[in-house]
Amino acid sequence: MTETFRALLIEDRDGKPVAGFRDLTRDALPDHDVLVEVAYSTLNYKDGLAITGKGRIARRLPMVAGIDIAGTVVESRSDRWQPGDKVIVNGWGLSETEWGGYSRFQRLKPEWLTRLPQGFSLQDAMAIGTAGYTAALCVDALEDWGAIRPGEGEVLVTGAAGGVGSTAISLLSAKGYAVTAATGRPETHDYLAGLGATGFVDRAALAEKAGPLQKERWAGAVDSVGSTTLANVLAQTRYGGAVAACGLAGGFDLPATVMPHILRAVALLGIDSVMAPQAKRDRAWATLAAHLDKAHLDSIARVEPMSKLPELAADIVAGRIRGRVVIDIAA
Repeated sequence: MTETFRALLIEDRDGKPVAGFRDLTRDALPDHDVLVEVAYSTLNYKDGLAITGKGRIARRLPMVAGIDIAGTVVESRSDRWQPGDKVIVNGWGLSETEWGGYSRFQRLKPEWLTRLPQGFSLQDAMAIGTAGYTAALCVDALEDWGAIRPGEGEVLVTGAAGGVGSTAISLLSAKGYAVTAATGRPETHDYLAGLGATGFVDRAALAEKAGPLQKERWAGAVDSVGSTTLANVLAQTRYGGAVAACGLAGGFDLPATVMPHILRAVALLGIDSVMAPQAKRDRAWATLAAHLDKAHLDSIARVEPMSKLPELAADIVAGRIRGRVVIDIAA
């Protein structure tokens, strides 16, 4: 194949990962069984770290960045997928150990693909993306644990104006939970209230070191921040409650003690979206299809061209992005 197309490629330059646009051919793609024409991808915090070089996300180079894909099968050596199938891919090491979504075409393993749920367009799926799918994994986990029940206490969402937080608020509100949003940007309160948040906490208060056991408040929580914030959320969670932790925007440390766990039976539920088994993925997307208000997608997400990825990556790392950014691969 000699037809060229653009991709955002991370390469090694003098021992440092540097991202730039390159023209590729299909022959340059990995030798996997399913060729997908990519329509949309997304911009996540991890993507921002990879593109800016502020985090060593790519574990081998060169690497096509982008942890999400929504597109159409073009060729397949697998009986599971046929040309014309609409598919999405979240995680599975894309942008880390496997070439990702910032490319007009990508070759992928059959087991990485999830069929596009009915009722969602490819653009909708990327407005949700890994962030929204992760939020659904968190909500499913909290409910499975039995920590939260509609009408019985507040559920805290940290990093509320981000992609995970925005979708978590929308899902929890639609399911009948009272949701409190933790954010450091008062200008986002109207946006978050529109998604269903009924209370607000200044994220700065959660970022200060405090005691291992604090006043009980939260029935459960979705945390994408980690570090001191997560330690304080655990210390404020009610007896028998649980916190679903899925991110480390505030740091990968956890300056906490066992006291919330052994004195209040508080559970810390680790949520992994990258290697989650297909059954959990299918359930998370079913949760999104059943409970995510599609009207909220317009306020949660905006579409930007792939050509703007370098500046958008700098914005998300600096905390200047609200909600979700869908990347139009053709633009």
